[in-house]
Amino acid sequence: MAATSLKLPDDLKRRIERLAAGARKTPHAFMVEALEREAERMELRARFAADAAESEHQALSTGTAVGLAAAFDYLEARLSGRKVRRPRARQWRGSK
Repeated sequence: MAATSLKLPDDLKRRIERLAAGARKTPHAFMVEALEREAERMELRARFAADAAESEHQALSTGTAVGLAAAFDYLEARLSGRKVRRPRARQWRGSK
């Protein structure tokens, strides 16, 4: 494991110590977990943005897309455990 030095403002250090004690963790463990969560959140956000850009490109280049209501219905059914077919992309007309 690599060591890193981190200088914290005094008030933030006190807050972390208080919160870590309340969670029965060391300040070090608390900070490592917080940094891990933030790194995962940012990676997930980047993947989401890349997927959205790819979906937009695909919709614009093919002129087809899945409607919002159909997408939500599909996702709700999947979340409830039902087996459903994926909605088909339909032709759409762009704004003029």
